Amino acid sequence: MAVKDRVEAVLNVGLRVPSIMLLDVLYRWDVSSFFQKIQRSSLSNNPLFQYKYLALYLHYVGYILSLVLLTLPRQHLVKLYLYVLTALLLFAGHQVSRDYVRSELESGFEGPVYLEPLSMNRFTTALIGQLVVCTLCSCVMQTKRIWLFSAHLLPLVARLCLVPLETIVFINKFSMIFTGLEVMYFLASNLLVPYNLAKTAYRELAQVVEVYGLLALGMSLWNQLVLPVLFMCFWLLLFALQIYSYFSTRDQPTSRERLLFLFLTSIAECCSTPYSLLGLVFTVSFIALGVLTLCKFYLQGYRAFMNDNTMHRGMTEGITLLILAVQTGLIELQVIHRAFLLSIILFIVVASILQSMLEIADPIVLALGASRDKSLWKHFRAVSLCLFLLIFPAYMAYMICQFFHMDFWLLIIISSSILTSLQVLGTLLIYVLFMVEEFRKAPVENMDEVIYYVNGTYRLLEFLVAVCVVCYGVSETVFGEWSVMGSTIILVHSYYNVWLRAQLGWQSFLLRRDAVNKIKSLPTASNAQLEQYNDICAICYQDMNSAVITPCSHFFHAGCLKKWLYVQETCPLCHSQLKSQSPTGPAGPNQDPPAANQSPAGQDEAPADGEEKDGAPVVGNGEGDGRTVTPAGEASGKGNDYHRSVPPEWSSSQFDPVCKQLLALHPVFEM
Repeated sequence: MAVKDRVEAVLNVGLRVPSIMLLDVLYRWDVSSFFQKIQRSSLSNNPLFQYKYLALYLHYVGYILSLVLLTLPRQHLVKLYLYVLTALLLFAGHQVSRDYVRSELESGFEGPVYLEPLSMNRFTTALIGQLVVCTLCSCVMQTKRIWLFSAHLLPLVARLCLVPLETIVFINKFSMIFTGLEVMYFLASNLLVPYNLAKTAYRELAQVVEVYGLLALGMSLWNQLVLPVLFMCFWLLLFALQIYSYFSTRDQPTSRERLLFLFLTSIAECCSTPYSLLGLVFTVSFIALGVLTLCKFYLQGYRAFMNDNTMHRGMTEGITLLILAVQTGLIELQVIHRAFLLSIILFIVVASILQSMLEIADPIVLALGASRDKSLWKHFRAVSLCLFLLIFPAYMAYMICQFFHMDFWLLIIISSSILTSLQVLGTLLIYVLFMVEEFRKAPVENMDEVIYYVNGTYRLLEFLVAVCVVCYGVSETVFGEWSVMGSTIILVHSYYNVWLRAQLGWQSFLLRRDAVNKIKSLPTASNAQLEQYNDICAICYQDMNSAVITPCSHFFHAGCLKKWLYVQETCPLCHSQLKSQSPTGPAGPNQDPPAANQSPAGQDEAPADGEEKDGAPVVGNGEGDGRTVTPAGEASGKGNDYHRSVPPEWSSSQFDPVCKQLLALHPVFEM
């Protein structure tokens, strides 16, 4: 069944490609200019000029028929192609019969065919060809009345019966007329089929629009016709024909520079109409999707497709190409100018693909650096891809500066390439910091501060590059050529890459400043308090050599609590609000800390069964002997019991990557 579905899917696309090619040919053929040339010539009385309006009507009818062929259901489309194939087979039979009669007239031999070897060979060849044609026609039309397709056998039968050669010519014409009458009868008997199909289709469309609306109808047609794949196949076929026509007319080998020029000019030739431009857009989208899928497979292997959502990337690159092509009037340019402009547009598309590759690689590389995975192959793949994304955009920007004159569009490409290299450099630096911490076998103090400064540095550089692009675009718009599309792009670029970046960076700075102020306002636990508390940090699950005390009398590492405050301003255990306080507050340095199983300040009553206590579920018999459940699932009393209840597999080496992952991947830590 799977093979049958695939064959039907291939037929659904392949049988509709000729209709798009016909639309493309009709768009290229300008009927009005064709007849204007005839009118300007001395052949103004040409019969073609007299049928000018008839040709125009036929031109529009061709558009309608092409659209009908494009939207026909697959079953009717298969039948139509079978009818066309039958007509071609009948025409082939007529050609075989005509060639045989002509060869017999040229030989002039009117005796029995078996007496002359050449005549016998011609007869045998023609007979086999006609039998094959008749058999194929009966199979295609699914009928056993093979005599309907046997009219072209009459000249052969007449020659076998020693009919004079002049009479065989008339018999051949009779067979051709008889076959034509059969075709006309078949067409007349099915004359109302298109009308019935159109009527049925209109009724179904009206019902769908009435029930679901136009949007649902459009989505249904989009899925049934598989338009992206259809236009991609059409463009690839057009491109292949263009390349074949070039090499079939050349005898000398082509140099490497000539091949690059041939590639660009062939693409330019294959996007001279709206249909071919759409084909190029969908082809670029699928190529981008393939590159990004290959990138993800290179990083993660087959695990990338096990529980991965459908990648909607790739369409961004296609839409970018379409917008740039429409804004620059690509299809209206000459081939040479179109090839030059396409090279710039393709540079922009490549820059977008590189940025999408970075979006895929960045979280994977950071997660790999924060994990304890020691697979050298995984680390090699991650680092090698990052090095490629670091070097190739910079090289592409250098080549653009060397071969093109600088303008606003090229500056966008260069800035995008520079930003990609900067982002990759920041990712690699954070990855190196994680690996250094891994080799040290001990957490690095103030690691979050170092990562914040690394992120802040390249975010600041990104912001400066975006500001330079906006300034250049504004100066070019004011002092150069103004356009609506250029101004719109400048506004969008200013909003997303300048204003939002500045706003996000300022918010991140305020969050960190508030978190630092809150941590400074909290009292620091003394050694005696830490010995009496005798517990681990509830955030990182590591021993506490130093700690701060929250207003709700909970102990945490200062660095861990600061990371928590970047996300929310509540206690990680009891979720009470953490507000700045003086050192002589309710949890000052002279105040005894609660035991590990003691309720926070102001919470003297033991919770009932099933309720939570200090962020952990409580079990008990309802008589006040509630005990907190440890992560190992065991009930514990004192803090030291809680510490001992943590199993070996829950050691600090397992919880430290979680903090790193939160630090590296949460967007609030970025500027």
